[in-house]
Amino acid sequence: FFFQASNPGQFENDGDVLWQRGRVPETIVYHGRVGINTDAPDEALVVCGNAKVMGRVMHPSDSRAKQNIREVDTNEQLRRITQMRLVEYDYKPEFASVMGIKNT
Repeated sequence: FFFQASNPGQFENDGDVLWQRGRVPETIVYHGRVGINTDAPDEALVVCGNAKVMGRVMHPSDSRAKQNIREVDTNEQLRRITQMRLVEYDYKPEFASVMGIKNT
């Protein structure tokens, strides 16, 4: 992650200092939502476009974050699946165009 400011250490005006140096070396912290290729992020980080990761991405669902992983009774799980409500849908055109989705 790289960015450059015309006046290092200051962004916008002194009253709006949202970017800070992180506690860990070579990090920055922003208190708010960050948008890349969007000026209206609705989550902590919104990237409209492709993202290239040169390292690891760890997600809470990652097996490295879990313990006590064990097999379950597949018959019971299949019974539960048959009780699920399954749906098909199309994205709303205004959402699809903003997100760059061609096949809605």
